[in-house]
Amino acid sequence: MIRDYLRLIVFAAGLLAGVQLPGFVDQYAKRVDAHYQEARRNFAGFQDTADRHFNGDVDAMIEHHLESADVVFREDGASIRRLWLRVQLLTQELAGVQQPFLKRSAHVLFHANDELMAETRVNYTYVVPLDQEAVISGIGIGVLAALFAELILLGIARLFRRSPQAVRRH
Repeated sequence: MIRDYLRLIVFAAGLLAGVQLPGFVDQYAKRVDAHYQEARRNFAGFQDTADRHFNGDVDAMIEHHLESADVVFREDGASIRRLWLRVQLLTQELAGVQQPFLKRSAHVLFHANDELMAETRVNYTYVVPLDQEAVISGIGIGVLAALFAELILLGIARLFRRSPQAVRRH
């Protein structure tokens, strides 16, 4: 009887954790998009310069800056490179969160950007969405948690259960 209640508690905890997954993934994706939009706006002037003078080749523009005899121009080249790398990183991250739900969730859980993940965790607000993704995620994680707990309990029970041969000897 206690085992049944324990199984229900584990399932309920898994269900509650599971319905959080789509909300967390959504909040991460929105954070990525916001950073991406800001980075693109900050880089827009440099992109215009690359378009006008380097046929859109940003790397060529950066190299031109870095190879300049002017120290200030070289330092600006390093700053432009950092902005450009940020835009590229956020472009890749945006592609990762614009996939179907399972791939998007796997990306956020296993391949997310550390900085953006930390921001999302700190600013995460718990939600209980009632959409298909949340229901499927909640039930799936709840069932997996219950099965995992059941396997652990069975393993523990086996450790303490005497084998039939040991019982016959006594």
